[in-house]
Amino acid sequence: MVISLQTLLQQVYLVGGRTALELQGFSHYLSTNIREVHLYGPKPLPGWVEHLNVGARFHYHNNEKLFQNDPITFGLTSLAWDVANNEGGSDDPIHGSAKSMPWGHFEWPLSVSTPERAILEMLDQLPKKESFHQVDKMMESLTTLSPRRLSKLLRDCKSVKVKRLFFFFAFRHNHRWLSHLDPEAFDLGSGKRMLVKGGKLDPRFMITIPEDLDGQP
Repeated sequence: MVISLQTLLQQVYLVGGRTALELQGFSHYLSTNIREVHLYGPKPLPGWVEHLNVGARFHYHNNEKLFQNDPITFGLTSLAWDVANNEGGSDDPIHGSAKSMPWGHFEWPLSVSTPERAILEMLDQLPKKESFHQVDKMMESLTTLSPRRLSKLLRDCKSVKVKRLFFFFAFRHNHRWLSHLDPEAFDLGSGKRMLVKGGKLDPRFMITIPEDLDGQP
C-alpha cells in the first residue's frame, strides 16, 4: 500500500517513526503484521486512504514540522528514483536521513527514515502517541547509530523536547556512539518541560519522566 502511495501520487511519503524502526528490525516486539504506519510528507494523505481495508492504520505527519533544512523527496516513484535523477533526497551514508529499502516479493524500493531520524520522529510522538516504555525499549536496541548523522539531525531538529528526550534515553542506555555527541553542542532550550503529570524531574535535562523510570542517566 505504501509503495502505491509513493508511486502513484507523485509524492514521496516517507515511512518514519516507529514503523521505520520496526521495518529495519529495531524492535523487541517484532511482528509480521504492522498495524500502524507513520508517514511523513509535505501534505496530508488523500481522504480515501482512511477507507482502505488493508489491515493497517495510516498516520500522517508534516515532514517540515520537526526538522529545518529537511531534504524533502519529491519523486515520481521513490527515494531511489530521486537519488538517481538528482531530484532530492540523499544516499549519503553519513548525513542522509532517508534511505531506500527493498520491500515485498518483487523488492520494490520503499522510502524510509534512517534509524537516526526515525527515533527522533518517534520521540516527537511522546507521550501522547507513544509510551515511555516503548521508546525506552526501542532506544535500548539502537546500538549502531551513526553519530555524524545524529549530529546533523539534532542540529536541524526544531523540537527542544525531542532533543532533551533523545539525550535522556541515550545516557540511560549509554551506547558507544554517545561518546561522540556532546549535549552542550545543541540548543536544548531553557527551563523545565513537564511531560508527565505527577512524574519526577530529571535534573540533567529538566524534563519530567514517569516514576517507574530511573531519573538519573
